[in-house]
Amino acid sequence: MQYQGVLTKMQTEWGNPIQYYLVFEDGFINMNQLLNNDIELNFEGYQCLNCHKKKKIYRQGFCYDCFYGSPAVGDWIMKPELSTAHLGIQDRDLAYEEKVQLQPHIVYLAGSSEIKVGVTRKTQVPTRWIDQGASQAIAVVEVPNRYLAGITEVALKSHYSDKTNWRKMLQNEVETLDLIAEKHKIAALLPEEVQEYFYSQKEDLYELHYPVLEYPKKVTSLNLDKTPHFRGKLMGIKGQYLLFEDGTVFNIRSYEGYVVTLSL
Repeated sequence: MQYQGVLTKMQTEWGNPIQYYLVFEDGFINMNQLLNNDIELNFEGYQCLNCHKKKKIYRQGFCYDCFYGSPAVGDWIMKPELSTAHLGIQDRDLAYEEKVQLQPHIVYLAGSSEIKVGVTRKTQVPTRWIDQGASQAIAVVEVPNRYLAGITEVALKSHYSDKTNWRKMLQNEVETLDLIAEKHKIAALLPEEVQEYFYSQKEDLYELHYPVLEYPKKVTSLNLDKTPHFRGKLMGIKGQYLLFEDGTVFNIRSYEGYVVTLSL
């Protein structure tokens, strides 16, 4: 059986384990059902997720022109402290930026390799944590816009990492964590304008379980540009990675906009 289409990040469904779906224009695959089976991937070309032209992907599924023109990939996406919609100031498209920035955001602690701090829209809980491969996560504050979340993250980055060690995450080398205890250390570290939004009473600790039959001892990233054809036995899914028996890992998020044929 073959599927062909443009890669986009896998859709997920909360469960124990989490369910993963690879969605193409003409159908979808429940990736959990492919565990312990061989998968063949063939790279066929590119298609920008924004303009849909067959142009080489530059970053985040966008061609060069779209990456530097679309409001969906402005600098404030990766650096929320640069958000300006709450001031009525446009970056690329104020209407789009108001829609995304002026909504409730969560600042959280997550354990994916070590404790990290991060920001996500409230509507992206727990999807954001799943995509990062977090084993546990807890909300610290809920603020009304992206800017306040951004300055909170900046204040906490001197105490916690804002990056995931993807190799440790994929090898399941995760530190033993007490995120509830860590959360209560944070109250005094928050910027003054965020203090009122601290989740002092809410202790909803999320524990995430991934469909993994076997974690790799060593990991090697599959690069479709260098290796356009790959075949391997799928042993697990974590974050947005497919984990294969030989230690090869494939980050689907990194190859959004790539056209592939998937053979089962």
